[in-house]
Amino acid sequence: MDEEPQQVASTWPPPPPFWKDFTPDNVARIEDLRKEKAESLGVQDSSSGHLDIALPRALRNLQPPPEPDDGEWRVFGDRYRLKDELPQLGDGEIRRLFPNPDERDQDGKHFDRATILKRLAKSLLLNFLELTGLLATNPEAAEEKITDLRDLFINFHHLINEYRPHQARESLISMMQSQLDRTRAETNAIRDAKDKAERILEGLSSLTIEDQVNGTALEKDGPYGAEADAWTTLMD
Repeated sequence: MDEEPQQVASTWPPPPPFWKDFTPDNVARIEDLRKEKAESLGVQDSSSGHLDIALPRALRNLQPPPEPDDGEWRVFGDRYRLKDELPQLGDGEIRRLFPNPDERDQDGKHFDRATILKRLAKSLLLNFLELTGLLATNPEAAEEKITDLRDLFINFHHLINEYRPHQARESLISMMQSQLDRTRAETNAIRDAKDKAERILEGLSSLTIEDQVNGTALEKDGPYGAEADAWTTLMD
């Protein structure tokens, strides 16, 4: 019992013990059971792994677990949610130093995040200077100032995190634009190569007709020597 918490909290934890259940025979058995269940239900795809199958104990670990009912689960001691939301400052008993989302953009006033961030940055510098002064004169009174600095940092970080959806959207737009530009550049390069090949073929065709009329041969040392060599190669 004492070793299990250490394994969960370890930086490099060992693999879970049920990895030994993933043998070729067990994998083949569970696939056969899924196919039988899918055929009985009339389902075309049996590889989803979400079919409700009564499995023997040796195969239960091969079945993907269902989603948690409360939307939360723990991995290595950390808590995660199915719906990733920005936590509210009130949940951690942190003082809010800027308006709530419901109180913003009221009375015709626009909520300027850049201005709020500048104010918080100036407050951080001022409170840090006050903290250094208290540590030099009265260290016992520095605890309240440390709490103020903590609230300022958390509010600053929280306001920056509100930009994450906008950052993700702009990153996606930039990635799609770069892909579009690359595709257009490749298309233009293909068209240029096609036009160059057509001009060369037209030049070869015109030179061939003129030579047939005049009864002369193309000179390899002339201005169309490369075309003459290409045309000779094609004719051979």
